[in-house]
Amino acid sequence: MLSKKAQYAFRALTSLARNEGNGPLPISHIVKEHPMSVKFLESILLELRKNDILCSKKGKGGGYYLTSPPEKINLAQVIRILDGPIAPLKCVSLNFYERCDDCNEISCGLNKLMAEVRDANLKVLEKRTLIDLI
Repeated sequence: MLSKKAQYAFRALTSLARNEGNGPLPISHIVKEHPMSVKFLESILLELRKNDILCSKKGKGGGYYLTSPPEKINLAQVIRILDGPIAPLKCVSLNFYERCDDCNEISCGLNKLMAEVRDANLKVLEKRTLIDLI
């Protein structure tokens, strides 16, 4: 499941990808197209700028723009920047209400299954790019 941060990022990145080649896009335009908190969006865009997904221009005619063409920015890369490693769920006890503190991750069937789920998700996310969202 995607975090709210990643969901908002993909909404904004979709707007930026559609605007590709037309100069910087102001945050106000993104928020008009995809209503969300301006402050939250600013923090997300700043994080993406620090990680070379976006550039920004200040002043009149300013805003954000992609550093690479949309087909070169894969979805897994964005998720990792915003949410950290794409990892399997931590093992839980079989009653699913408490964490399993004595889990042997090497022989745990649930841990192995979740690793397979992660690998399948990564196969898709690493092949898909922003161009697939537009």
